Amino acid sequence: MKIIIIGATGTMGKYLSTAFEKEHEIIRVGSGNGDFQVDITAVESIENLFRQVGSFDALISTAGPTHVGPWKKMTDKEFRKGIEGKMMGQINLVLIGQHYINPKGSFTLITGGLTYEPQLNFANASAANGAVESFIRAAAIELDNGIRINAVSPTVIEDSPQYFSYFPGEIPVTMKQLEYGFRKSVFGANTGQIIKP
Repeated sequence: MKIIIIGATGTMGKYLSTAFEKEHEIIRVGSGNGDFQVDITAVESIENLFRQVGSFDALISTAGPTHVGPWKKMTDKEFRKGIEGKMMGQINLVLIGQHYINPKGSFTLITGGLTYEPQLNFANASAANGAVESFIRAAAIELDNGIRINAVSPTVIEDSPQYFSYFPGEIPVTMKQLEYGFRKSVFGANTGQIIKP
């Protein structure tokens, strides 16, 4: 399979690229590095990416910038970071990517446990996650040609200890659990699902 990984230079993306490259053709896409670069907040950049890559079988997104900070100080501009990044950035990967993906292909986006269990300073991520998950359920009933769409929704992951203090009492998701959440989405038969590794 030809699999595009958006965010391939980040913690999750690097791990998944290495895990899947043994069996599949991996197209690594980052904001500044990788086989190709993309700014997911810019429609033109996304369109240019798909024109360069051409047809593909699966797209994995581990990208989604949001604003982290206290609610009482948050501004409209800061809140839009998650709306334009994690929400519209990922939605546009699907809206544009649907014209390039092969029949019976799949999209897998990233959300997170903050959708259901908010933590201090992460209101922006919680809102963006919730919107993406609603989009996935709606898109699943309209995508043509057997194309599937799911989200993987982890809590804090073991390879990001810098975030542990923000998630008191949460057991970090292992990288292997994360990998198998993405495997379930990419290689399974489900669509419109929120997969919690």
